[in-house]
Amino acid sequence: MVVDCIAKEYQEGEVKTRALSDVSFQVSEGEFVAIMGPSGSGKSTLLHILGFLDRLTTGEYRFFEKSFDDYTEYQRAKIRNEKMGFVFQTFNLLPRATVLENVRLPFLYSTVSESEWDDRARDVIEHVGLSHRILYDVSQLSGGEKQRVAIARALVNKPSVIFADEPTGNLDSASGQVVMQTLQRLHADGHTIFLITHELYTAEHAERVISIRDGRVVRDEKVTNRRHAKDGFHK
Repeated sequence: MVVDCIAKEYQEGEVKTRALSDVSFQVSEGEFVAIMGPSGSGKSTLLHILGFLDRLTTGEYRFFEKSFDDYTEYQRAKIRNEKMGFVFQTFNLLPRATVLENVRLPFLYSTVSESEWDDRARDVIEHVGLSHRILYDVSQLSGGEKQRVAIARALVNKPSVIFADEPTGNLDSASGQVVMQTLQRLHADGHTIFLITHELYTAEHAERVISIRDGRVVRDEKVTNRRHAKDGFHK
């Protein structure tokens, strides 16, 4: 991925608000990068551009050797579903559906044969340590378990890149540790991971931290004393 001098402006009537200014960096396949900054710094706007959820105003963003504007809207939607996985602070799950039903959802918009849906969903549910909850309604789960369901759903189409937007923001410290351990395991398996956070403690679970303030990159450095989440799942 190459981000070259991108900017993002929003316009409300005659008022323009600049959310990002002159943001540039490169991320190699398999990196675990935290994008850190205070509320309103532009980090979520950046994630939305990287994840093809929003358009940049100026500059260039290259994903898999092609520029954002070289993809059609259909191609961008296809990449979001097949090459990218998203995990949000608010989980975005169906509360009256089971864990299995939630994790299967991305297949509705994929070319994966329906005969494979259950097996692939069960595999990723096991990967995040929730096989014992597979037929529970999501409303019966703890916050940490819900976030692991969201991670499983993000994984089910075998994406190259995972975007996690404040994934521990609504969790207690123990549940947050389990979520960070899950992300670290996925990184060890070869996934490229973008972690959005406002906390240095959480950011230091990544290999590299890009700090943003007022829409600009103010620091981009390797994590020298990387934190490692505790082993084992809390059931």
